[in-house]
Amino acid sequence: MAEKPVWQLSASELVNQIARRETTAEAVVAGTVARMRAENGHLNAVVDDLGDEAIETARYLDAVQNNSGPFGPLHGVPVTIKVNVDQKGKSTTNGVKAFTDIVAPDDAPFVRNLTNAGAIVIGRTNTPEFSFRATTTNELHGRTSNPWNDWASPGGSSGGASAAVMSGMGPIAHGNDIGGSLRFPAAATGAVTVKPGLGRTPAWNPSQKAERGMLAQLMSVQGVICREVRDVRLAMRSAIAYDPHDPWQAPVPFDGPAPEKPVKVGFTTNTYQFEAHPAILQALETARDCLIDAGYEVIEIETPDISEIGETGYRALMGEVNVLMLKDVREHGSSEINRMFDEYFELFPPFRDDELLQQMARRSHFIRQWNLLFEEYPLVLCPFLPSPTYAWNRDAEGKDGIMEVLGCGIWSFAMNYMGLPAGIVSPSMHDGMPVAVQVAGQRFREDLILDALEAVETRVGVMAEKLFAQNAS
Repeated sequence: MAEKPVWQLSASELVNQIARRETTAEAVVAGTVARMRAENGHLNAVVDDLGDEAIETARYLDAVQNNSGPFGPLHGVPVTIKVNVDQKGKSTTNGVKAFTDIVAPDDAPFVRNLTNAGAIVIGRTNTPEFSFRATTTNELHGRTSNPWNDWASPGGSSGGASAAVMSGMGPIAHGNDIGGSLRFPAAATGAVTVKPGLGRTPAWNPSQKAERGMLAQLMSVQGVICREVRDVRLAMRSAIAYDPHDPWQAPVPFDGPAPEKPVKVGFTTNTYQFEAHPAILQALETARDCLIDAGYEVIEIETPDISEIGETGYRALMGEVNVLMLKDVREHGSSEINRMFDEYFELFPPFRDDELLQQMARRSHFIRQWNLLFEEYPLVLCPFLPSPTYAWNRDAEGKDGIMEVLGCGIWSFAMNYMGLPAGIVSPSMHDGMPVAVQVAGQRFREDLILDALEAVETRVGVMAEKLFAQNAS
């Protein structure tokens, strides 16, 4: 079997090879930067090439290793950072032309956690305007393409991250998620991710001039998108390092106590008012069979009403956006994003005034229902979207397009609104594209979710390997 090029290797493999001195951080980063520069022209995943300084950093880390051993658990691993998070000396554009002059005075905690562990940033990845679409395109940086098929969306808002990681531009890509922005891109490209729960990873931008709204604080999380489940676990163990700038973060160890075996998994195919595509049902059945084969006890259940939770969460968030964010959208956003916000507000009427406060209070009721469910079923295998991947600009094609892409994302929004962790893996394919499912779990048990995702991945294979083989043929 031919030796894999360095850019195809997992972060776990790279760390081990560097530690054993079978290669160097410089060789790893140089090879990955070369891949980035070869592929990025047609994908436009990375919008700020930091390859030259990354190679210099790699040389420094090699010197550190020669003197005292590896710098940290991610020593020499190439990573990318999304442009809506601060990286010292770089523009935090958030996909908006007017924000190009926002230069970060320091690293965001998540970025610092990765680099303190030895990761090396090779580039910054694209996001839609204000990171508020389920696809990735904007007037500042342009459109990001899906590495499987130019017709398809790479997802959003971390579409640059997913396209980068799946095309070989580093095995770990930073992203974030307020309504699905880690999971939409992972689902669209066959990558894997876990949206952390509330309080798991630190969130704060040193460049910010005002505090985020309360729902943004409770729903938005920082995370990673990777090609392999083991790399999500590896990255997350460093990414959760505590930072006092985030008042919600709790310093809880990543790996919790061993669960009772067999682990019980609740299973549902319910997509409520949205018709489930046969490919989604097949993917769910495949994932279920993988878990059973791995020793899990999978039981079909009815969950608390996700349609109500998802719609309530989205309308509540729209209520907060209407007050705290819309002024910037109107002033600095393109005509397209402004039209889309008008349509968002028509489809998901924002809660206002007393009603907004009342609905936010109901949030604890929803969480309580799910906490009780998790007492019996620590994990729930469920749909993510009711249909496979959508066209790259479908969410900009009127209200029907928004409903087809975002409106049906109730399983996504609900997990953010409740602050619960949820992971994505693709157990099958349809029309040459990955088809994803979601596994949700208890707060601070991302480790159990990753165990389940890995059980599926072990049996169906790593999607990126299929993509690499397809592109090589």
